[in-house]
Amino acid sequence: MVAEHENQSPLFAEIDWNGRNIQLEYQWVGVKKSDQPVVVFLHEGLGSVSLWKDFPEQFCSRNGFSGLVFSRYAYGRSTARPAAERFPVDFMQRQAFEVLPLFFKKIGLEKPWLFGHSDGGSIALLYAARYPDMVSGIVVVAPHIFVEDMTVAAIGVARETYLQQGLRERLARHHDDVDSAFWGWNDVWLDPEFRSWNIEAYLPSIACPMLAVQGEDDEYGTLAQITGIQDQVAQAVLQVIPQCGHSPHRDQAEVLSNKAGQFIKAVQQM
Repeated sequence: MVAEHENQSPLFAEIDWNGRNIQLEYQWVGVKKSDQPVVVFLHEGLGSVSLWKDFPEQFCSRNGFSGLVFSRYAYGRSTARPAAERFPVDFMQRQAFEVLPLFFKKIGLEKPWLFGHSDGGSIALLYAARYPDMVSGIVVVAPHIFVEDMTVAAIGVARETYLQQGLRERLARHHDDVDSAFWGWNDVWLDPEFRSWNIEAYLPSIACPMLAVQGEDDEYGTLAQITGIQDQVAQAVLQVIPQCGHSPHRDQAEVLSNKAGQFIKAVQQM
């Protein structure tokens, strides 16, 4: 598939999900025409199109890729979550199994690469497991495959930072409804029922090439997250980045861009 597009301000795709119409904000980045599959960026639990900042554009332009960045339901400029609605424990499965196929069909996207960070990395794993013939490969950065005590503790700290230390104001620049984004993520991760969330059983179904990346100093998870992936997916290539926390695209953007770009291009040349 040859990707060809015009980079422009965010667009919106309307899909019918579970009997209601939602709008998803998206934006093209990178080169306008590429003979490589499109790279789709899946954001973290508090992310959005704008919170990726310039990483997708720089990554794709440097490596000759066309990229697509979008905000999930409840984030960025996409349809907001009603205040009374709570994300279910399997919200990442629903995003991977239900929303992504509808979104890709709506915009006419076939067999992309998925580049997911944190929750977005988990969604990429789940999509690749459920739809092995519909993805060219995945890059997962600081993904979660099960819940660790340190993750829950860090999310509890984020809650206090949001309430008392200005995180709400900082995030409000990136979300039309900042409470929709924050509380949707924070409430489900701190729900006692979520402690049993685990997607390891899905991993053996992943057949595509995969690069799994994690910062050595990730404050939201141990390296057991990516070594656990390798235990279940023989073809997974691991990359641990020194002097790097939970967000390698911010902490070590140059290293991540080089490693991921080389990996994708090497796979496409096979």
